[in-house]
Amino acid sequence: MTARLLSAAALCGVLLLAGCASPGVRGPAPTPVDAGLAADAQAARETWLAAHRDWSMTGRVAIRRADKGGSGRIDWTQRGDTFDVALAAPVTRQTWRLVGNPGQVRLEGVDGGPRQGADAGQLLLETTGWEIPVQALAYWIRGQAAPMLAPARLAYGADGQLSQLQQGGWTIDFTAWQLPAADGTPALPARIEAQRGDARVRLIVDTWQPVVATP
Repeated sequence: MTARLLSAAALCGVLLLAGCASPGVRGPAPTPVDAGLAADAQAARETWLAAHRDWSMTGRVAIRRADKGGSGRIDWTQRGDTFDVALAAPVTRQTWRLVGNPGQVRLEGVDGGPRQGADAGQLLLETTGWEIPVQALAYWIRGQAAPMLAPARLAYGADGQLSQLQQGGWTIDFTAWQLPAADGTPALPARIEAQRGDARVRLIVDTWQPVVATP
């Protein structure tokens, strides 16, 4: 073997992972998702969600806007348009509670006593510096477009589930889903990230529960 061939053989050994060796056997490429079928499945999900507007969830949340941020536990109960959202930061032991509906909101747990306002998102921004589109998030959190905003742009993953929703200047990524429940509840998001500019809201859902109407 000549010096050139020896050098080539040595180089091949060093760069084995870079592709000098023969390529390994690859599995079949994933089947592209059928956009029409995915859209039909999403429409069926949204029909079910529109008929079941009372729910609750528990999980973890991380919120950031520019240099302001925090993280902690979140408990959210929704009855139609009325929401009750509790946030608890375990490190500082500070808690906040946001209660209300479109047009009337109360924020508790802030310095100076409870604050009230007509818009939940604006009240949070003025009081805490956080930008959280509460009314729209009540829909996004379950993997559906918010009806009070302009039509959304939807994208689907290889599994046919909603992977991204763009609406109102926000981009919402769905990175994990819970499986459908035996009672007919469709798949619901398990991990969500909503972002617009320097504002970001990350959610990890631990539990979803229907809210049973009380007599």
